[in-house]
Amino acid sequence: MTQDNLIKVGMADLNVAHLTGVLKTTGLGSCVGVTLYDSRVKVAGMAHVMLPSSEIAREGSLNIAKYADTAIPELIARMEQLGASISKLEAKLAGGAQMFAFAGNNDTMRIGPRNVESCKEMLNKYRIPIRAEDTGANYGRTIEFHSETGILVIRSVQLGVKEI
Repeated sequence: MTQDNLIKVGMADLNVAHLTGVLKTTGLGSCVGVTLYDSRVKVAGMAHVMLPSSEIAREGSLNIAKYADTAIPELIARMEQLGASISKLEAKLAGGAQMFAFAGNNDTMRIGPRNVESCKEMLNKYRIPIRAEDTGANYGRTIEFHSETGILVIRSVQLGVKEI
């Protein structure tokens, strides 16, 4: 992989790639990396989702990439601009870890699992099938998504490198 085709996706960010681009994000702890792919036209998209719902937003101008309910529709729209078809999209997910142990079942502390649930709800709403996922547990991940092949490479200190 050359630096020319590497497209970095920051925290609370999203981007798309076409043909030979590689989307990469780091620091997926409780955040979820949502990847979408249309293999027919080789259009890939990635969102680094931090929180489940924009209903809790307090910032002045809403960062749509930060929330599952706003990032996924925006990612779909950007992919459609590159020729992707919503009916051909498939998803892969990574992240959503429970990074810290808390006593009790306080739902506000289950950010990772709630992020995964919200992302799945949004994908279901758009009838986008989830083809693979590496979510949960208690460790961070770095991911790279290849627009040429649709392969999601997941790196973690605990498990090394795997592809889904």
